[in-house]
Amino acid sequence: MVRSLWTAATGMISQQTNVDTIANNLANVNTTGYKAEVAEFKSLLYQEIQTKTTTANGENKPVGAQVGLGVRNSAITSIFKQGSMLESSSTTAFAISGDGFFAVRGEDGETYYTRNGNFNFTTAQNGMMLANSDGLPVLDSKGKPITLGKNYVASKIGVNKEGELTYPDEDNNVQPIGIKIGVYQFTNPSGLEKVESTMYQESAASGAAINEDANNNVKKSEIVQGYLEGSSVQVADEMVNLIVAQRAYEMNSKAITTTDEMLQQANQLKR
Repeated sequence: MVRSLWTAATGMISQQTNVDTIANNLANVNTTGYKAEVAEFKSLLYQEIQTKTTTANGENKPVGAQVGLGVRNSAITSIFKQGSMLESSSTTAFAISGDGFFAVRGEDGETYYTRNGNFNFTTAQNGMMLANSDGLPVLDSKGKPITLGKNYVASKIGVNKEGELTYPDEDNNVQPIGIKIGVYQFTNPSGLEKVESTMYQESAASGAAINEDANNNVKKSEIVQGYLEGSSVQVADEMVNLIVAQRAYEMNSKAITTTDEMLQQANQLKR
């Protein structure tokens, strides 16, 4: 009976983490580029009560007796499903249609990846630079910050679906200017390490970043100007998951209460 107390306690702890994950999803329902997360579980060790061969007359038994010792959270996985395209009035708002990620240079010099394409042009030395909402430079297909000279007007800069920056020439014809927004893919995007502001960092589990511009073996993503990718959280699904998690928590709590009542009855047998 003491075993059941600890087993039910592991269930309550795991379901609390599940509720925490669901709450985080609901909190980020309007966060640009956010990907819904799912808590995954795994069973703990099993305790062998009786082996397959221990019978009263020594004959072999086909099935033994093992009792589980509870559950724990094995992972919290991000589901990289395409979010809705939300129209934006900003000319520097970009959404990715496909499996790619934008790349930005962090303050520590490391490269981070994101699906949040809410960018702006900021003042830079001898011109302007494309940056995210935190002021971090957006990288081009060669891994360098995207910077433009003072002769460019930010409102006239366009981006085609291949990610190439365009600008009107003297005849007002839109022409590529030789700079392409970097888009990168990963063999296992769920293995990316999560950091702040819906940004991810490369890890051993995700594999090395694959530059779409330099690799013809991956399906190319498309960049859509004037749109942002909305959160992939589905409120109705999260509310259902929340109810299921709450019921599971209640059942584990009930198991603890029942075990406590059984122990009370066992203690009263001597009276």
